[in-house]
Amino acid sequence: MLPYFCNHRSMRKPDPLVVTRSADRFSALGAEPRLQILRLLLAAHPNGMVAGEVQEELGIPASTLSHHLEKLKQVGLINVRRESTYLWYSADTDALREVLNFLYEECCTRSRAVPAESVIQISK
Repeated sequence: MLPYFCNHRSMRKPDPLVVTRSADRFSALGAEPRLQILRLLLAAHPNGMVAGEVQEELGIPASTLSHHLEKLKQVGLINVRRESTYLWYSADTDALREVLNFLYEECCTRSRAVPAESVIQISK
């Protein structure tokens, strides 16, 4: 029988709060409209977009969009700022970086299950 890698301490135990936050964020991104919203807001980084622009771009009804934006805000993937009567939404790149690092740390650095170079190629 092969030894389990944790018995040899080759895997550092992640911070439980990071695991919980990452799980919540992945869950939020499991809905297709939310994933589309986050990608759109990343494309508009750093200024972000007002809700009406997001609605127009993605064709999501206002009440549904509001629900999705609120969920993304709750898990910390987007930020909201008020300017006059407008609410501007932007991607929280620090939160996204944390989620990506959570996966990258094991798959691409320690175990090399996915070579780091291929992650860069995928993103181009």
